[in-house]
Amino acid sequence: MDGFTRAILRGAALPTAIAGVVAAVVAGVAQGWPGAIGAALGAVVVVVFFMAGQLVLAAVLRSNPAMGMSVAMALYLVKIGVLMALLLLLQGVTAFNTKSFAFTILVCTLVWTAAEVWVFARSKVLVVDPDTVPDAVAQYAAQNSDMEADRP
Repeated sequence: MDGFTRAILRGAALPTAIAGVVAAVVAGVAQGWPGAIGAALGAVVVVVFFMAGQLVLAAVLRSNPAMGMSVAMALYLVKIGVLMALLLLLQGVTAFNTKSFAFTILVCTLVWTAAEVWVFARSKVLVVDPDTVPDAVAQYAAQNSDMEADRP
């Protein structure tokens, strides 16, 4: 696993887990054990979904960077579809509070997304790998940097 993926997972999973614990405590106080269980399950669903998606995306970006956006969109659609199926499947469950489950999924998704954006904004990701620049581009860049040095 590369450093950027590790930073994303660490920087997004920890705040999301904290938000899940807070949501479980709040739901537990407001709705008792069913609320706490529903909130905890919702947090687990979000962390597992997003971690799996990030790991798959990192593997694709390592092997074929051009497919990154397509795979990211496909992963998003798959996650939404699986979440929809999960919510429909758990619609009549009485073992936990489904409203706290759904609310925690929403909150944890927003926390993960905000944390991921924050980590991405603070990291310095190379758009072009300097080791793979064609010779002609490297020569052009070297010539232009020499011209910049000659200016007063």
